Amino acid sequence: MKTRILEPAPNAHQSQLLIKSLLLSGPRYAPDREIVYGDKVRYTYRTLRERICQLADTLTRLGIGAGDTVAVMDWDSHRYLEAYFAVPMIGAILHHVNIRLSPEQIAYTMAHAEDDLVLVHDDFIAIAEHIAPQLPSVKGYVQLTDEDAPVSTHLETVGEYETLLSDAATEYLFPDFDENSVATTFYTTGTTGNPKGVYFTHRQLVLHTLTMASTLASQDGQPLLRSDDVYMPMTPMFHVHAWGVPYVATMVGVKQVYPGRYVPDNIVRLFRDEGVTFSHGVPAVLQMVLACDEAKETDLSGWKMLTGGSAPTSGLARQMAERGIQFFTAYGMSETCPILTVIQLSEEERTLAPLEQVPARIRTGMPISMVEMRIVDPDGNDLPHDGEAMGEVIVRTPWVTHGYYKEPEKSEELWQGGWLHTGDVGSIDERGVLQVRDRIKDVIKTGGEWVSSLALESLISQHPAVAEVAVVGIPDERWDERPYALVVPVDGEELDTEMIQQHLRQFVEQGQINRWAIPERIGLVAEIPKTSVGKINKKLIRSELA
Repeated sequence: MKTRILEPAPNAHQSQLLIKSLLLSGPRYAPDREIVYGDKVRYTYRTLRERICQLADTLTRLGIGAGDTVAVMDWDSHRYLEAYFAVPMIGAILHHVNIRLSPEQIAYTMAHAEDDLVLVHDDFIAIAEHIAPQLPSVKGYVQLTDEDAPVSTHLETVGEYETLLSDAATEYLFPDFDENSVATTFYTTGTTGNPKGVYFTHRQLVLHTLTMASTLASQDGQPLLRSDDVYMPMTPMFHVHAWGVPYVATMVGVKQVYPGRYVPDNIVRLFRDEGVTFSHGVPAVLQMVLACDEAKETDLSGWKMLTGGSAPTSGLARQMAERGIQFFTAYGMSETCPILTVIQLSEEERTLAPLEQVPARIRTGMPISMVEMRIVDPDGNDLPHDGEAMGEVIVRTPWVTHGYYKEPEKSEELWQGGWLHTGDVGSIDERGVLQVRDRIKDVIKTGGEWVSSLALESLISQHPAVAEVAVVGIPDERWDERPYALVVPVDGEELDTEMIQQHLRQFVEQGQINRWAIPERIGLVAEIPKTSVGKINKKLIRSELA
């Protein structure tokens, strides 16, 4: 299409959407607001900006330049936040290393990403030493320590983080460059096969940040994140940029609290002592926080929580509501930066009592600004938005990844037909609200009918003696597949298969499920396998049951 384009003035600046622009407003709006790292470090936004400049100067002096890759192996900390900005702002690429993968998988991701420099916390030195021979591209290591001195190591270290920063300049002239330059990379969980490298550009991250900022601030009657809030992530910073919220928080200038290693009691103490008002995390982490000793003695009311990664069950949602936590469901995936939808309650729903709001709050949500979303059948045909028809969710937005690093075939599969294929089965109602019913690979096909494992999990979770549940499909000669439930009982509570089946029969009578959806086989276990980011590992469960 031929459109009209006017020549700019000779000296007009062609601004690029770069991460450095996100750092302008926070120190300007709130120079004295704090960045907190557990009980160890506390400083202001003024200092944050200076330290980002010092890190950039340090990296430059160490020979890191445009196009190089800097890996980070750290807990959620102020140092990680500094790297979020400094590394991409000098034109380099920040590799968020998933420290919860196996050493073999970590080695694969770092070799595949061709890391040049590694920032490594003392707690991961042993892993780094073990895999170092497999990383020929790495030219050096910077040690990160929370103690008076770093641990001894035979790695080729170039110094300790704080010592290096102390000798660096507090001002740095960050260059302009193409907004389509790669800024970050990380690797999908990889429960089977090798993890896949997902990458994002400056343009994509800035657009995601701007849209998230407006979304989180504009919740009718219940804004999630505004300038007077206090933010603490419960999603690891290595996992999809902690859902992009640290960039939003820094741009807005809110007080930020980073908990380090995730210890539920410590998280609750930080919530109480630092006045935290907004967090986000996957349901498994939230479950652990609610169950810890410190939570039993702490008033959690007023804590705004964004949940995602997997669908919150009705049982967990009711627990949060009973504790006064205002929770909202979000949806996305590693490949989408990640947020695609956030639940928005209607005016009528907001007038309901907290427990009565639970069904509305656990819906997947409405697409946020600039998200195109469809549901399609296996042939790619659009399905009606009637809340009943189910198909694969496909999306387009300005910030989703354009492919997998060095994986052209998998990239093509991801983007077949010019739309990003999520692999999720969902429905969309007349209001445009998405409800993810299941992963395509997790839908249970029994007797020619689909059974949602997520729906069964939500219903089983409502039994008062159920602490946690996972449902998978297992092969069946007669019915193709049958649902199998793994259930963790509440400590001290009596529970057996018949009690759970009897509990589910009430939902048959109410018309919520069919009689044949009730599992014949139910396993009572002490814990349910999880992935490295805290999601239920259904691939592993199915393989162990095979």
